[in-house]
Amino acid sequence: MSRDIVFFDGVCNLCNASVQWVIRHDPEARFQFAPLQGSTAKSIITEDQLKSVDSIVYFDGLKYYVKSSAALKILSKLGFPYNLSKMFFIVPGFIRNAIYDIVARNRYKWFGKQDSCMMPTPELKRRFLE
Repeated sequence: MSRDIVFFDGVCNLCNASVQWVIRHDPEARFQFAPLQGSTAKSIITEDQLKSVDSIVYFDGLKYYVKSSAALKILSKLGFPYNLSKMFFIVPGFIRNAIYDIVARNRYKWFGKQDSCMMPTPELKRRFLE
């Protein structure tokens, strides 16, 4: 089983669209997915960590990444040209995260919100941990 897990806000339209985008650009099916609101997240991420994030967490099997670092780590594992995103790590985290926080804070207003987590298609179900 892959240990590359993307935890996402299951009711956020932007987050769901991002998960779909990653799936389309991940032909090796490296990533698995789970909503932050689900039992998988609660069993892997501590309650304190869950309180401090609300949009994305990436777990590579050893370490957790949040906010812009999570997004850049995910992109860097998708191959060319997306792996070029690694160069944005030269931008200080407080700057990257300030931009990330603006989008995260406004994601429901700008992109909408669902009443429940998305249901994967039968062929994608194996990529979702719940």
